[in-house]
Amino acid sequence: MKIAIIGTGRVGSTLAYALVIKQVCDHLVIAGRTYEKARGDALDLQHTLAFCSRPMRIEGCTNEQVKDADIVVVTASVAADEEVLTSRLQLGEKNTSLFRELIPVLAANNPNAVFVIVTNPVDVMTYAACKLSGFAANRVMGVGTLVDSARFRALLSQEEHIHPDDLRAYILGEHGSNQLPILSSAEAGGEPLGDTPIHRQLFAQVTEAGFEVYRLKGYTNHAIATATCMVIEAVVFDEYRTMPLATWFDDWMGIRDNCFSIPVVVGRSGIIRHLHPELNDSEQQTLRTAATAIKSAIISLIPDLVDDSHIDQSPF
Repeated sequence: MKIAIIGTGRVGSTLAYALVIKQVCDHLVIAGRTYEKARGDALDLQHTLAFCSRPMRIEGCTNEQVKDADIVVVTASVAADEEVLTSRLQLGEKNTSLFRELIPVLAANNPNAVFVIVTNPVDVMTYAACKLSGFAANRVMGVGTLVDSARFRALLSQEEHIHPDDLRAYILGEHGSNQLPILSSAEAGGEPLGDTPIHRQLFAQVTEAGFEVYRLKGYTNHAIATATCMVIEAVVFDEYRTMPLATWFDDWMGIRDNCFSIPVVVGRSGIIRHLHPELNDSEQQTLRTAATAIKSAIISLIPDLVDDSHIDQSPF
């Protein structure tokens, strides 16, 4: 199994370390704009192998040199610390320009790969990667609200005194302000958790959690890298795991030609199937509002990649 990480920033480096420590693959490629940084990360991780249980081939190269990977993970991004970041959409214009250069080359050189998108704004970038690669939608997925859902479960765990893995509580929609918790079906051990004021307060904390980390230390890396590692493991080991991921869909629960996090099942070929949770009236309305906002952002940033037949239509 050959995995390539595109981007040698903090998230890419943290993800590479996680993959090495967990021994997820036998061939890891770290790629960036410059060979020196990628090679440096690769050498550092090669030295790490002395403390691991089995060997792994690790190499560094430029983005254009990545070929025949089974999984391509894109973490490349413009620097977020150039300005005060208040919304992931602020990165959209420059990162979509970056993807226009990067994705067609990666797709041509890695025609059988599953693409995992980490770059923000991840919903727009996943839509762009799907269109620019020409791949089937099931082979292009964004990490999306997986990390938001994990943050939510961590907070619920502290409140409910139940292990996070035993909580079933999803956040769907945008990895950003237009996300929504599906509290009507949140449960632990078959017992509903309930849509309570305390749970709503916890969700409000989740919405700002990434920016709080960013304000405190200048970037985020550990949670998003670990979430990405979980997605990769689901593909590598054909786990058929259920998780909320950003994916392009032609129609999902009446929403058309959009891209945001929905519950999906993930295995070796990528996204195996979409799931359709039962939503109450309030959640349905919130989802409609979120879908409209996300589609507006997509049209604003990459209008030429959007099917003209959908632009003037309602997303429902």
